Amino acid sequence: MLWNEIQKELNRQEMSIYKLAKITGIKDTTLHNYKKGSEPSFKNMCKIADALDVSLDYFRKRDD
Repeated sequence: MLWNEIQKELNRQEMSIYKLAKITGIKDTTLHNYKKGSEPSFKNMCKIADALDVSLDYFRKRDD
C-alpha cells in the first residue's frame, strides 16, 4: 500500500501527519483517508514528495 511508504518516510524524519498537513496544505483528514487506503491524486503526491524531500520514484511499487 502506498501509505506504508509514506509512513516509513514520516517515521524516518520523525514527522507527524499533522505536520505533513501543515507543510503540504493537504487537510489532515485527507491524509488520514490515504492512511485508510484512499489513493492520493498526482498533485497531492507531488506535494507529499516535496514536503518529505524525496522523489516521486521513492513511492513507486517495487517488484522485488
